Amino acid sequence: MDANPTLDQLQVFLTVAETGSFSAASRVLNRAQSVVSYTIANLEAQLEVSLFERSGRQSKLTDEGRAMLEDARRIVAGLQEMRSRAKGLKQGLEAEVSLVLSTMVPAEAVVEVLREFREEFPTVSLTLNVGELGMVMEMVRSRKALIGIGGAVSQQDDGLVLEKIGHSFMVPVAAGDHALAKLHRPVTLADVREEVQMVVMDMSGLTNGRDFNVLSYKTWRVSDIATKYQLIKGGLGWGGLPASLVRTDIMNGSLKVLDLDAYELGEYPLYSLRKADTPAGPASQWLINGFEKRLSKCPDNKSFLNIVRPVPLKDAAE
Repeated sequence: MDANPTLDQLQVFLTVAETGSFSAASRVLNRAQSVVSYTIANLEAQLEVSLFERSGRQSKLTDEGRAMLEDARRIVAGLQEMRSRAKGLKQGLEAEVSLVLSTMVPAEAVVEVLREFREEFPTVSLTLNVGELGMVMEMVRSRKALIGIGGAVSQQDDGLVLEKIGHSFMVPVAAGDHALAKLHRPVTLADVREEVQMVVMDMSGLTNGRDFNVLSYKTWRVSDIATKYQLIKGGLGWGGLPASLVRTDIMNGSLKVLDLDAYELGEYPLYSLRKADTPAGPASQWLINGFEKRLSKCPDNKSFLNIVRPVPLKDAAE
């Protein structure tokens, strides 16, 4: 007879795999450890494979268990999505939508989407938060926001649905009268080492111990992009800022793009996030689609630099 595992068995399997032991899983699931062990034993009997190496207090996945783990995650996520969709169809139009946005989302896109949203759904209230780095994921995970638009943090969470809807990127800049901007040549790593770099702290704690494109020995750490922007524009240091935020400043010369090879200019993917067990109703789905429509058309970093800096710094210095 073909294996026919239940949703409950798969959820117990995922919990044991994530917590690393049967005892820890029993606490998370609020079940007796014997029940957890019995459930896994039944699942292994159905699949005719051993999922865990049972040694001491730890339960390590076998090779077969690791192979089955992604299948279990996909099945559970699919069922949660099905339940969520059915719930959304039953509930109809939301009375309120709570939205959290990354500061990497271009302001003009936010204004355009929300202007159309107000016209399309005049009876739906909106709660909007704007945050840095891990805050978007944290607010969605804790149900403080129904929808998030931001970058993905490298922390897997099977309880979230992530869909890539566009991209953004950071560019290294300094005020026009800053020492780095006056070099009139490509900026080296040695040039920036002793200059103050402005860095945004992740108040969510999800990226503790991880720095992105921090190159200077001297750093000033601030709580948000807006403060970082003002300090850089005031000539107190250099740093990376969202391209959409500084485009006008670069065009009028108040900020200069630093020709700094050591700074990674890779695209910053933007995702829509929501809890897998929470449906995206008509208004919520409209918002996701509205942001995708605009963010998917954002220029890449090379196109942006050609617009704001049509003559390469190397050529301009000659």
